[in-house]
Formats: sequence, C-alpha cells, structure tokens
Amino acid sequence: MEDVAVAHDVLSLLSSPHRDFLIRNNADQVKIESLKGKNIGLYFSGSWCGPCRGFTPNLVEVYNETASKGDFEIVFVTSDRDEDSFKAYFSKMPWLAIPFSDSDTISGLKKLFQVRGIPSLVLLDQAGKVVTKSGVMIIHEHGAEAYPFTSERIQQLKDEEEEARRNQTLTSILASRSRDFVLSSDGKKVPVSELEGKVVGLYFYSVVYEPCVEFTPKLVEAYEKLRQKGESFEVVAIPLDSDEESFKKGLENVPWLSLPFKDKSIDKLPRYFELSALPTLAIIGEDGKTLHSNVAEAVEEHGIAAYPFTPEKFAELSEIEKAKEASQTLESILVSGEHDFVIGKDGVKVPVSELVGKSILLYFSAHWCPPCRAFLPKLVDAYHKIKEKENNTLEVIFISSDRDQDSFDKFFGGMPWLALPFGDSRKAFLSRKFKVSGIPMLVAIGSSGRTVTKEARDLIDLHGADAYPFTEERIKELEAEEEETAKAWPQKLKHESHEHELVLVRRRTYVCDGCDEQGRAWSFYCAECDFDLHPKCALEKKESKDDDEAKNEEDKAKDGWVCDGEVCTKA
Repeated sequence: MEDVAVAHDVLSLLSSPHRDFLIRNNADQVKIESLKGKNIGLYFSGSWCGPCRGFTPNLVEVYNETASKGDFEIVFVTSDRDEDSFKAYFSKMPWLAIPFSDSDTISGLKKLFQVRGIPSLVLLDQAGKVVTKSGVMIIHEHGAEAYPFTSERIQQLKDEEEEARRNQTLTSILASRSRDFVLSSDGKKVPVSELEGKVVGLYFYSVVYEPCVEFTPKLVEAYEKLRQKGESFEVVAIPLDSDEESFKKGLENVPWLSLPFKDKSIDKLPRYFELSALPTLAIIGEDGKTLHSNVAEAVEEHGIAAYPFTPEKFAELSEIEKAKEASQTLESILVSGEHDFVIGKDGVKVPVSELVGKSILLYFSAHWCPPCRAFLPKLVDAYHKIKEKENNTLEVIFISSDRDQDSFDKFFGGMPWLALPFGDSRKAFLSRKFKVSGIPMLVAIGSSGRTVTKEARDLIDLHGADAYPFTEERIKELEAEEEETAKAWPQKLKHESHEHELVLVRRRTYVCDGCDEQGRAWSFYCAECDFDLHPKCALEKKESKDDDEAKNEEDKAKDGWVCDGEVCTKA
C-alpha cells in the first residue's frame, strides 16, 4: 500500500531515461525540474470516460484560480487508447502532461498510486509527499477554496461550514464573495437582500429529469396562488443541468428566481442540504433558518395547504391524513371525475362500483422492469388460488409505468385481471398517495376500502396465496403455523451437499443452494459459507436416499445378492 509519508522525487517520478520534460497542448516542452518546490496534482483521466469529461471543466476552473499563486501545477496522466484521442482531450487542458508515447511512465504512476478508477486526482505537496488521493472529491465539494488541499485546510473549511450553518441567514446561503444577487426569469439581477424576511423555497431540479418535469407545473400553480393571496413567498431555483440552453429555456417558463448557470454555489448547496432526491424543495423560514429539507411531496399532495411549511402545519396535515385514511373508500381512491372505471380484456370498462366490497390489490408494475416480469408469475399463481378458495372476493388492478401503449398491451395481455387504462391520470395520484418509489409494488385494499398494507408484494413472495387477506392477524397466524411445523424438524443436521453442519434458523428470504429456488421463513443454514437449504430439500432428499438404498438392497436380494451393510456378495 502506498505510504503517504514517502517523499517522492518529482524528477524521477515524472521522467524517463530518454525524457526530462513534460508537454503542453501546443507541443511545447517544459523541463520537469521546473516543478521542484511546487504542489503537484497528478490527474488520471481519459477522453472515453464520461465522468472524466464531466469533471475536467471543474478542474480547469480550479486550476485557473490557483495557478496564479505560482506554486501549483497539474500533470495529466492519460488513459486514452490512441494518440489522436489523447491530443483532442488534452487540447482542453491548460496544464502539463506526460507524452502519450511514454506508456511505461504512465503505467508506473498508475501502479504506484494504485489508481483503480478514473477520474482520479492525486495531490502531492511541495516535498513530494502525498497530501490526498481523494482530489476529485475535494474539488467537487470545495473547489479552489480547498487549496493547498491539505487535511488542515479541509478541516478549516468544514469548521467554517458548520459555523455558517449555526449562524445561517438567507444571504449566507444564496450570496457569495463574487455575487450578491439572483436572476429573475427575464434575466434581471435581484439583490439577495430583497428576499430577507420572506419564506423562500430552494428548488433543486433538472429540466430533463422526468420527476422534475412533472413536479414543476404543480409548484408553479402553488407559487402563483400564494402570491395572489399576498403571501410573502419566493422560490429560487438551483439548476443542476449542465446545458446552458436548457437552463435558459427552463428559466423562461417559470415565474420565480434562479441562481446563475453553473454558479459555484450550485456545487455547494446540494451537499449543504444533504440532497438525496430530485425534485427537492428546501424551505428557508423568515428568520433565514431551514424550516424543512424537502417539501416537494407535501406540495404534490396538499398544494398551498402545506404553506408555510412549519412543523405545526405538518402536524395539522398529518391529522387530516389520518382522518382521510379512516374514511377511505375504494371510490375515493379510484374514482376521479368521469374516470369511474377500470378496464378488462379488450378494453371493456368495468365500473369501480362493481368492485366495492372486494379485496383489491393495486399492482404497480411495468414490462420494461425485470423484477416485475419475475414477480408476475408468482402473483398470477396466488391470484388464481385466492380467487378459487375465497369465492371470487379478490381483484387485482394493474397500474402501469410502461412507456408506450404497445408495451402496456403486451404486458397486460399476460395478466388475468383488470387495469387502469394506459396513461390514465389516476396513476400519478395513486403513486403519490402510496409513495411508490420502486416497482413492482403491491398495495392491498381491504373489503372496507381502507388500506391494509403496502407490503403485499413481500407477503406474496413469502407466503403465496396463504397471505390473503394480507392483514397483520393473518401474517401472525402464518408465522405461528411455521413455528409449530418447525418444532418437528431437527435443530441441526449433516447433509451430503455441504461439508459443514447445517443449523435450522429463521431466514426472511434466501435462494436455496440445493434447488436454486427462493426460500422463506426457515432454512438449514451454514453461516460460515452462507449456504442455505430449504427444509424440504434438506429433509426429503435425505429420506429419499434412505428409501433408494432400501430398494436397491431389496432388488439385489431378489437377484441372488446379499448385502450386509458394507459389502454385497452373491449368495
């Protein structure tokens, strides 16, 4: 492992027996000895690498800001596969490079600094010691402010950030040393000071990301209604797109303010607010403090009723939601205006009213999704068994996330139940209501119309048709039955398929190493090897072997053979 305390000799590190120079993108040669006493960044990168191409402009900006100090230089160590690609990529870099032809030095540097992936930026101090191998992350998080990239400087920046968080104001969040304004939709500069004392939503978004495309009109609607009511509310967009044309078009179509395109704060604010999803609408209160890290979901569900996004308001909304849940009916979640039906085969309309009193499974799925296709046969099997056993009291409704009508038709064609029509507006409402963040998802609605569980997919996986009607009481019954069955099994056993002793343990789900089928609840398990056997495979196979041996002995005896347990001889 590379010792960060080792002081590398820059001349020997970057040269070869036949070369004592580096090159610029205009082919000028620069003596390596001129780098002595400088801080060095070794930039491992390649033109074929998307993340590298995305990071290089950020590094150019940092380089241009720090190079004026006179004690910092970057050396490009290419991963390109041909010289033309190297030259084209290097032409965008203002620093030095090891010539493409010196593959030995390039390979040696990658090995010395254990470069496993690119882009990678190894930073050396003036003595040639490794300051950090995490230069890419440091540049992303702190930019040129991190120079000279020492651990002391990074800690200082973190301390300053923590101090700024404690003393947060709207200006400390939105303004910078070089900018004290935001932009209006027509491109005018609006001083940040004019926003002080308002409730401000920081809208992190991308104009090309579908969830943002869907959310933006809802935020526009809420914004305009609040402004019409005279509320002191403003939105400042934090655009995360890399295309300036998209940024300009996006800003033209909204009524609020924005940070300038590729402003330095755009790199810092996602980290400051610990951004984990898009869209995100972080709320800053009138006192400049953060009220909520993300109210996008609340705006989608409640619109302006969520304003002013205080803890008290969210407590009030929670009580309202509980009341809605208690009074929920099938019609309240499946009927919207004239959309009061689902469809069967050949597009036949089935009124929602005909489903009242049945147990309903809302099946969020799509043909393009491999886990959805894998789960479908299990659901079909459980569906038929439940329908037969429970006298037709269950129905499934497919809610598609397919991308076109043909895909929907193809997938729905293999299902024996009902569906929302493709592109139906109720799908967005149901996805929000049940917080669908991944598919397949199966929501169980009881015969009363109330939600039983949003985890019905797991229950089908675990228990199949036996999980019906998916209530807590039913699941407890199944678990009790499994406990009772397991009492008759040995706690430990040896099996011919595995060298170690297997122990009977509770396992939620696993793949049996005997039959490659999914298992649940109980397994004969070897923790050392992470080896599982279904109880069926562990026990029945053992029994069948004993039966086979007995049968063989009987057959041999009939043929005039006698077996004493160790040897068979002709009688």
